[in-house]
Amino acid sequence: MPIYAIGDIHGQIDMLNHALGLIAADGGPDAHIVFIGDYTDRGPDSRAVIERLIAGKAAGHNWTFLKGNHDRMFCDYVTSANEHDPKVKSNISWINPRLGGANTLASYGVTGTPHFDHPLNGFEKLTHYTRDGATLSPATIAAEARAAVPQAHTDFLSNLPLTLETEDLIFVHAGLRPQIALADQDVEDLLWIRDGFLETAYDFGRIVVHGHTALDAPTHFGTRVDIDGGAGYGRPLTPVVFEGRDCWTLTSTGRVPLLP
Repeated sequence: MPIYAIGDIHGQIDMLNHALGLIAADGGPDAHIVFIGDYTDRGPDSRAVIERLIAGKAAGHNWTFLKGNHDRMFCDYVTSANEHDPKVKSNISWINPRLGGANTLASYGVTGTPHFDHPLNGFEKLTHYTRDGATLSPATIAAEARAAVPQAHTDFLSNLPLTLETEDLIFVHAGLRPQIALADQDVEDLLWIRDGFLETAYDFGRIVVHGHTALDAPTHFGTRVDIDGGAGYGRPLTPVVFEGRDCWTLTSTGRVPLLP
C-alpha cells in the first residue's frame, strides 16, 4: 500500500487543503498520510491547520502526525511563556517574525506588533506589544495566549510521536544521528538535527523521510528524502507518495518521479 507524506505546513491552511486534495485524487479517502511536523508558525493560519488535523483524526482518517520543533516551541510558550529553545542558535525569541510565533498568536486573535530587546550576548526578549495605541506587557500577551489557545490544541501537539517506522522508511521531523540505533536517538536530534545528518551519506537501512530543512521542493538524496519544500516561506506544499522505496511528488497532472 502506498504511504503519502506532507512536509512542514507552517500555518498554510490553503496549501494544506490543496495537498490533501491531490492525495485524495491519487489514493482515495482512506489514504495513509504521514504529517512530518511543524504545523505552526510563519504562515497566517496555524489555528486553522491544527483544527483541520484534529478534525481529520476525529473523523477516523488514516493519518499519522509527528511532532516538529516549531510545534514544541509553540506549546512551550503557551504553557509556560517560554520564548526560547536552546537549539535556536541565533537566540531570537519564538515570537520574532523569523521564527513566526507572532503570526501563530495572531491566528488565535492575539494581535499587535511585538517589540524586542536585543542584548549583545544573550537571548532576545519580548519587551512589549503595541496594539491600537496601547502598550501590552509580555505577561499580558502570555496570559492572552493561554486564554486563546484551546487546551485541545496543546494536548494534540504535545502528545505526538517523534518517529514512524515501516519496512522501507523511517519518518522523522529533522533527521537522525548516523551510527546510532533509532531507539537510542536523542530527542533533540529528532527535532533539530542538521549538522551531522544533512552532509552524510550514511545508510540507515531504510530511506529517511524528513522535513525541517527548507528547500525549493522535495528532494531525494539517495539515503534520505527531504520533503520540506518551503511552505513556511510561501513556496508550494508538495505531497509525496512512497511505494516501497520508490517515490513520486503529486501534482495536479499526476505523479512525478522523485529520483536521487
